[in-house]
Amino acid sequence: MLRPQLLTSLSTYSKATLRADFFAGITVAMVALPLSLAIAIASGATPAQGLITAIVAGFLISALGGSTVQIGGPTGAFIVVVAGVIAQYGYDGLVLATAMAGGILLVAGWLRAGSLIAHVPEAVVNGFTIGIAVLIAASQIKDLLGLSLANEPAELLHKIPALWSVRDTFSIAAFGVGLATMVLIVLFRRAAPRLPGLIVALALTSGAAALLSLPVETIEARFGALPRSLPLPAMPELSLDRMIEVLPSALVIAFLAGIESLLSAVVADRMTGARHKPNAEVVAQGAANLASAAFGGLPATGAIARTATNVRAGGQTPVAGMAHAVAILAMMMLAAGPTGMLAMPAMAGLLILTAWNMAEPHKWGAWMRERPSDRVLLLLTMALTVLVDLTVAIGVGVALGLALKLRAGRTKPETFDPRRM
Repeated sequence: MLRPQLLTSLSTYSKATLRADFFAGITVAMVALPLSLAIAIASGATPAQGLITAIVAGFLISALGGSTVQIGGPTGAFIVVVAGVIAQYGYDGLVLATAMAGGILLVAGWLRAGSLIAHVPEAVVNGFTIGIAVLIAASQIKDLLGLSLANEPAELLHKIPALWSVRDTFSIAAFGVGLATMVLIVLFRRAAPRLPGLIVALALTSGAAALLSLPVETIEARFGALPRSLPLPAMPELSLDRMIEVLPSALVIAFLAGIESLLSAVVADRMTGARHKPNAEVVAQGAANLASAAFGGLPATGAIARTATNVRAGGQTPVAGMAHAVAILAMMMLAAGPTGMLAMPAMAGLLILTAWNMAEPHKWGAWMRERPSDRVLLLLTMALTVLVDLTVAIGVGVALGLALKLRAGRTKPETFDPRRM
């Protein structure tokens, strides 16, 4: 059960499969590149750290995982957690927490804990997913509107008044670039779903902003030039006190990585008719997060939207995911300059659409018609995520949800719906 799917797939590999995987990997890389940049920026990290995560963790998640078509990397679900850890413990604290989460996932996989995902209440997953989406969208208002705010509060209840207080700095140019990016992404998804619409939309609007000399900030202007190679691996200083300090964050990262990767694998199974190995997938997440931490990257997990893109593009084996990571590395080496010219309002528009897809508004009606206990659980988890803390939301939501299941005497595992993180 811990044998990587790659070894199974290679036993019947062919040139035709290699061609399909190669082109699917390039297609997914075109989607993953802008998302990795945007997620890193929204998390309070640098764009380079998003690329490092997509390359290192993305390669290992495919190479060691238990799914045929899983694509891994940084995802929107981690934005709130990562931003909080960086603010509280610094980037070294995040790297340590990510490494510890990797170790936790390795142990969980070896203990065959992958199947336990079925017992986490679906209402809890839906609740904190919507809550995270709200926080992601709120975090992008400043860049979308081009507002000038030196110290943006992290808490939503303080963020909104702070943004309102600088409303006179609103930039019509920034808003126009961000709105145009969102419109183009939606149009490309509907009219040409096979086209890598994300990067095309970003390139068009950022290029137009540069040609027209619009006063909008770019990635390079804010963060400096992007690197053209991976850094050497290194680990932060280890001490028992520091490890105890970041342990709650490590547990949350491990929980989210396990949940999202297995949900993504389930979605992939439904699309391909295959069957993933949950424990091998959890072990792969552990190894990938350890490696990402070693290179100074972010937490990583299976990404549902990128996995679905891989399937639609014709990816058939884990080689497609490995090819996607190599393609991002090639783009980083060869196109760091043009990538650095992407406009920040365009990146904000991309993330707001990502948050909208995460929240799955088309399912809200059905969720609100569920039994009262599920509605309360969803709304409570969402409220705690937005107003208090994701750690508290997960702890309270899971504990209350399992208690309700025990009280109702239900033993049948929940059936999860796809998420688009």
